[in-house]
Amino acid sequence: MRLTKTLVAAALAGTMTASSALAGGLAVEIVEPPVVVVEPEQESPSTLGGAAAYLLPLLAVGGLVALAAASDSDDDTTEED
Repeated sequence: MRLTKTLVAAALAGTMTASSALAGGLAVEIVEPPVVVVEPEQESPSTLGGAAAYLLPLLAVGGLVALAAASDSDDDTTEED
């Protein structure tokens, strides 16, 4: 019984020593540089900016209305009975 306790104690000490020897290691720590995420700048829809962004579509609609009104007024035909 005394021999068994001695063998168990030796095995336990050997196991604890072996596992702690493998825990760390002598490898150099690898330090990776931090990742920097660069978000692109948001561009404005118009180089004029602000309320001037609506200027071009309004001019286009105004031109189409003027074209439609001009084509109606050119159709002046008079019928004589």
